[in-house]
Amino acid sequence: MKIYVLLVLCVLFWSANFVIGRAVSGVIEPIELAFFRWSGVFFVTLPFFIYHFRKIFDAIKTHFWVMIALSFLGISGFNTLLYIGLQDTTATNALLINSSIPILILFLSALILKKAISAKQTIGIILSTLGVVFLVLKGDVQNIFLLNFNQGDFWVITSSLCWASYSVLIKFRPSTLSSFEFFIAIVFMGVLMLLPFYMYQNYTWERELGILSTYYGFVAYIVFFTSILSYYLWHKGIAQIGADKTGQFTHLMPLFGSFLAYVFLGERLEFYHLGGVVLIGFGIYLSLFSKVVSR
Repeated sequence: MKIYVLLVLCVLFWSANFVIGRAVSGVIEPIELAFFRWSGVFFVTLPFFIYHFRKIFDAIKTHFWVMIALSFLGISGFNTLLYIGLQDTTATNALLINSSIPILILFLSALILKKAISAKQTIGIILSTLGVVFLVLKGDVQNIFLLNFNQGDFWVITSSLCWASYSVLIKFRPSTLSSFEFFIAIVFMGVLMLLPFYMYQNYTWERELGILSTYYGFVAYIVFFTSILSYYLWHKGIAQIGADKTGQFTHLMPLFGSFLAYVFLGERLEFYHLGGVVLIGFGIYLSLFSKVVSR
């Protein structure tokens, strides 16, 4: 039961990231925000990276292509593609697309890890997905005709596929590294991947220092809570209950997003939020407490 509470906190921290993303949109560019986020994480964890350098370097050298793939999918690719997509699409569309992650994880787990999913778990995932759709459509199915899809949605879809792939393929990470050592390693490689794209933008020192001095609180939050703590809790969840069940918790993001918007943005809570809570809660319950057997 403890791991479920920790995963709820993980998703809560990620949900707050949407509020922050909205607050800084138009001021901090996607590549810029991704680089601030992960270079900040790298500098915070630098003492540990130096201390474990030999062990991390050996793991990267031995499992180079696996580490490259995981660092791209989980660090540099997923977040940057999401930030790019949110420049052109709405938060509503992004939440609707994001609800596909548990389904993608389920499909990839069956395809790659050869996991057979029970009928009860499938029903749970369908119910929680319907709960997300119910929230996004504000309880009125006719609102689906008001949704406009554009090129930003393509980037959000791609980012969702990246995260689902990462959550499944994490099973193949080097066993010689602890979870924290692995996290430090992929952050290091992810920052190296982002660096050329960041440098290509030719940002001035005055601009970057101005942004950091103005939005240091937001940057600190996404470094410590959205990145370090949330990634640790997500990996812990995958290790204990599997990627397919852990993925179900992403369906809580619209719920937390609505609550945070109510607290910080003054948005109203409506009756349809209750309907979404019931569907998502029951769906997650079925998914978590059903057996998954290997073929």
